[in-house]
Amino acid sequence: MKVGIIGAGQVGSAAAFALIMRGVARKIVLIDANPERAWAEAMDIAHAAPFAYANKVKAGDYADLCGCEVVIITAGANQKPGEDRLSLLGRNAKIFADIIPKAAAAAPTATLLITSNPVDIMTELALRLSGFPPCRVIGSGTVLDTARFRTLLGFYLGISPKSVHANVLGEHGDSEVLAWSNADGGTVQIDRLAQMVGRPFDAEAKADIDDCVRNAAYKIINGKGATFYGIAGALCRICQAVTTNEYAILTVSSHHAEIEGIKDLCLSMPSVVGKRGVHNVIFPELSADEHSALAAGARLVKQYTEQALSELSKL
Repeated sequence: MKVGIIGAGQVGSAAAFALIMRGVARKIVLIDANPERAWAEAMDIAHAAPFAYANKVKAGDYADLCGCEVVIITAGANQKPGEDRLSLLGRNAKIFADIIPKAAAAAPTATLLITSNPVDIMTELALRLSGFPPCRVIGSGTVLDTARFRTLLGFYLGISPKSVHANVLGEHGDSEVLAWSNADGGTVQIDRLAQMVGRPFDAEAKADIDDCVRNAAYKIINGKGATFYGIAGALCRICQAVTTNEYAILTVSSHHAEIEGIKDLCLSMPSVVGKRGVHNVIFPELSADEHSALAAGARLVKQYTEQALSELSKL
């Protein structure tokens, strides 16, 4: 598979490295507003390729996206310490107005994979700007948040996170919903499983896990300035599902006609991901509180999406 990555900063370069080292992409093209940065990152990653797979990575321009199956968009302003993702909206909307039409023209059959924040709103903007069908414009959404949730549950219960089925839904942001009610391990609901292994959840334990999932990015940014390894792994996993036509269920962000009564917005739900992007969406059973939280998040995302579309119309 040939993958284009627009934005050769920390997220873009880490994603390229993950794709090369795991052998998911056969060719990678790195594009950046700073061509020297793109060239340097491409060369550095290329020097690691002999230790993994015989894959190629190079710096290029939009014309080099021709033939890409996936184009990953990481370009945009970085989240600063103490800044929430929604604060990035104005800056990143202007950047997308420039890059998305050029990427769509150069790779008209590709799946666009958006990771720039606020990712749900940026995914909707990319959909409008590209003119692509909704199934081929997806955001990284809560794939990383879901991995964090499963990791913490696995650590707490003393089992592999790969054996935990638990999802984070809705906004990739402060209103995201940790779906405790349908989380399970070994087909056993997570609260019952915790009782069985002698590690029952109390309110404090659940609150600690929620905090570590919901606020992980803020804590990492405060400690080292940016998050990039986790999201690089998530992007690599999504690309793997596309290139192998895996029909994997991942909590990517995509366009929904309606979520909890809110119409026409992008949010993360368990989705079947394969060669055509999102093939189908699964709407899980949720508790009343989870439905309410998902609705509140949907209203927030819709509000900011309308604001972004209004600003976009003025450009």
